[in-house]
Amino acid sequence: MSQWSQVQQLEIKFLEQVDQFYDDNFPMEIRHLLAQWIESQDWEAASNNEAMATILLQNLLIQVDEQLDRVSQEKNLLLIHNLKRIRKLLQGKYHGNPMHIAVIISNCLREERRILAAASMPVQGPLEKSLQNSVVSERQRNVEHKVSAIKNSAQMTDQDVKYLEDLQDEFDFRYKTIQSLEQSDKNSALIKQEMLALQAMLNTLDYKRKEVLSKIGRVIHEIDVLMSNMLTEELLDWKRRQQIACIGGPLHGGLDQLQNCFTLLAESLFQVRRQLEKLDELLTRLTYDGDPIPVQRPQLLEKVNFLLYNLFRNSFVVERQPCMPTHPQRPMVLKTLIQFTVKLRLLIKLPELNYQIRVKATIDKNVSTVSNRRFVLCGTHVKAMNMDESANGSLSVEFRHLQPKEMKSSAGSKGNEGPHMVTEELHSISFETQVCLYGLTINLETSSLPVVMISNVSQLPNAWASIIWYNLSTNDPQNLSFFNNPPTATLSQLLEVLSWQFSSYVGRGLNSEQLNMLAEKLTGQQVSYNDYQLSWAKFCKEHLPGKSFTFWVWLEAILDLIKKHILPLWIDGYVMGFVSKEKERILLKDKTPGTFLLRFSESNLGGITFTWVDQLENGDVTFHSVEPYNKGRLSALPFADILRDYKVIMADNVPENPLKYLYPDIPKDKAFGKHYSCQPSEVSKPSDGGGKGYVPSVFIPVSKILNDSTDPHSPSDLLPMSPSVYAVLREHLSPTVIETAV
Repeated sequence: MSQWSQVQQLEIKFLEQVDQFYDDNFPMEIRHLLAQWIESQDWEAASNNEAMATILLQNLLIQVDEQLDRVSQEKNLLLIHNLKRIRKLLQGKYHGNPMHIAVIISNCLREERRILAAASMPVQGPLEKSLQNSVVSERQRNVEHKVSAIKNSAQMTDQDVKYLEDLQDEFDFRYKTIQSLEQSDKNSALIKQEMLALQAMLNTLDYKRKEVLSKIGRVIHEIDVLMSNMLTEELLDWKRRQQIACIGGPLHGGLDQLQNCFTLLAESLFQVRRQLEKLDELLTRLTYDGDPIPVQRPQLLEKVNFLLYNLFRNSFVVERQPCMPTHPQRPMVLKTLIQFTVKLRLLIKLPELNYQIRVKATIDKNVSTVSNRRFVLCGTHVKAMNMDESANGSLSVEFRHLQPKEMKSSAGSKGNEGPHMVTEELHSISFETQVCLYGLTINLETSSLPVVMISNVSQLPNAWASIIWYNLSTNDPQNLSFFNNPPTATLSQLLEVLSWQFSSYVGRGLNSEQLNMLAEKLTGQQVSYNDYQLSWAKFCKEHLPGKSFTFWVWLEAILDLIKKHILPLWIDGYVMGFVSKEKERILLKDKTPGTFLLRFSESNLGGITFTWVDQLENGDVTFHSVEPYNKGRLSALPFADILRDYKVIMADNVPENPLKYLYPDIPKDKAFGKHYSCQPSEVSKPSDGGGKGYVPSVFIPVSKILNDSTDPHSPSDLLPMSPSVYAVLREHLSPTVIETAV
């Protein structure tokens, strides 16, 4: 079943989450019509390879054209119209930046997998539950409503200022008309009546000036309150969601909504600023005793400028955290002399700023780190923000060619760059720019989340563990001394993040039973998830009891094994994986002989084994476990083929495959058949001949079990014998001869 088919079977609450990340950047119609083709492409690799992304974009457009031809024959007018619009949209948006659509599709597929994993969990995790808090959603709606109301109030005040200007123009005209009269004419009763009318008009002007200033004051106050409370909370929540997304959690949305709010508030403040400038202009033409403009206007203008400064400063954000293109699912881990990318956005989107803001990137600026090592950034570290590079037209800049390089020490030699670089040292990448607009000059600064510098990819697992622990434990964006005294983490939250590592990296998260096993592995006992606090040392520094490696190194090796060797089996849910030997026997003891399950080795790094249940002649139940297969053996023979061809030579010397049913009762070929590299019947017979006259051969795993042994004597031995040759041997030779042959 395709991933998209599984998505369509989800409950409505999960389907609503899926609906949130499909828009014009990648329309859901295309996802639906091209589901199998989309899932068969490597979008993740293309997101870091422009040539590959260009080819995939061209192929995507070809696929859309083929769908157009199909629906044209069916005369589906609505679908024809939508597909033509979508094709034009895709062509226009991504022709100059094909890697962007690869990033979008890769993220969408990843988020689908995360939602599928979440749907399989009996209870939503505490972190994800907090991110989807209904109170937060209500606040988002309130912010948008208040921003819209403020914008309307500012526009209404514009009309009041215009009315005030018209009224003053009329007063000015009538007053100058009287002033131009001869002195004798001014004493007439008609002129005196006009003077009384002018006095009344002046009173009205005074009232209107006070009214306009009062309305401007209210708009400024509403903006101040909104910025100080709800908008600040919204921005902090977005930054927290970004932290969680960086370590595998739900994709963080809401930045476009924040941009809309920031932009509308900036437009409203600039509108109020123009209104105050207009009042100053009116003041130069007319003033009087008790005039409120010279008293109130300077204070209001100072407050507007203060709010604009703060609004701009808060609007300068890191939209996408630093990440090496070679490791897109391990952000904030940077290798020296390897390029990384980072994207910034100004949430105030004004056309006047396009290409006018130049951003400079530096590392560890004005920051005292816990390390003596210092770095510089090589490559293009100054770029202009623009609205052309982003698909949604945001005012942003993406640095794509930055490289961290360690500075030489004062003695002239390199610092600690090498295999022993400490992966708990945190560094900060800073960005600064200056905005000059309408007479204002505002200096802006922002920083990335803390990054870890490595000099060898072998350090990446521990560096990633540091990134996980930091972003799980704190929302402080710049605590570079965090690992001087790292806090504990709640076990329930950590287990949720560990499940995210599997859903984001290998396409399927962990269920409650698998998480229970990991919890016992971490704590050495059965504990309550909600109460238990786990230390950083227990997670990543202390060796597991009786082992030469830590918990995290063990888990990371399993992730690597799944990704490279058993990914389809894992995604299908056929690898139980995390189950102890004791639990394994409890599960199998009452099952039909030949029932087996797959689990990860607890003693070997990156190993997977299978255990099956058998029944002795006296009725006793026995279990057999094969020596774990590691990446070396799995590189030589696919795991599905091992399960298909595995043979055991028992005491009677008759080779047979003991694996019949995948736990609980799934026929082996039904579970793994589609993953076999070839069907046994398709293997050439000896008489068919092979290349250059040789008979084709394949590896067959064979084990021998002695009478006094419960486990294979020589597990996982690989013998070069084709299935067809083995079949011929069984037909024409006795078991004794076969044993001699093998």
